[in-house]
Amino acid sequence: MSARASQLPGPAEALADRGDGRTPAVFLDYDGVLSPIVDNPSDAVMTDEMRRIVSELARRASVCVVSGRDRAVVMELMGLDDLVVAGSHGFDIHHPTTGRITHDASTGFEGLVEEVTREVTERAEGIGGTLVEPKHASVALHYRGVDPSEHDRVQRLVDDVLAAHPDQLRVTPGKFVHEIQPKIDWNKGRAVEHLLDVLELRGEKYLPVYLGDDVTDEDAFTAPSIADGGLGVLVIDPADAEGRETAAAAVLPDVDAVGAFLDGLAR
Repeated sequence: MSARASQLPGPAEALADRGDGRTPAVFLDYDGVLSPIVDNPSDAVMTDEMRRIVSELARRASVCVVSGRDRAVVMELMGLDDLVVAGSHGFDIHHPTTGRITHDASTGFEGLVEEVTREVTERAEGIGGTLVEPKHASVALHYRGVDPSEHDRVQRLVDDVLAAHPDQLRVTPGKFVHEIQPKIDWNKGRAVEHLLDVLELRGEKYLPVYLGDDVTDEDAFTAPSIADGGLGVLVIDPADAEGRETAAAAVLPDVDAVGAFLDGLAR
């Protein structure tokens, strides 16, 4: 079930309506949620204040970061090493104490990803402004810096790579980025459900909460534990909310509002 983002309440209001007093189990996307979207992905460093808020919340509740980014990159940008982090859209999951968390789609795609990353890198060299981001289980082709007149060339590049590997790849469009992944039934929503099991966060005591801003986060918003009894929160500029259909149940306007909401959960 989806709704127009502009018509959704804030998360505090949504939680107040439920009034169930459950302990939050919090899942957070990184870019656009814990750090603003920036032109250069390597500049998306979490602020000291957001780091303080997340650390404080993690002392009172379970906090996991679920990002499309490479896990090691997310951990470096956060400056925190005591959280569960699921990178590459949930393919690569790491626990700060026990190490790697395995799942049905943990391995078996490495050779394909390496080959596709090489192809995308070579093809993108001829398109000014592109940025290729290799990841554990995918390759991201960023084109925020590409002249709009060249966007069709970026799309053709992606189409050609998919055609070269029939039925092996899928592409997820994001904000000026194409994410090319193995065609495996795994996503952020599957990762959230898996973590709820592994971390023993199921049952009447817990309220699963997921905050995300991108199209890929819709997989988490529609995950059974979030959609049925949990809370999905879309982070979106109010100027864009009128045109966005989402499975989330609440909205926040920006990263600052995310910080305020998480700070409230920590108290």
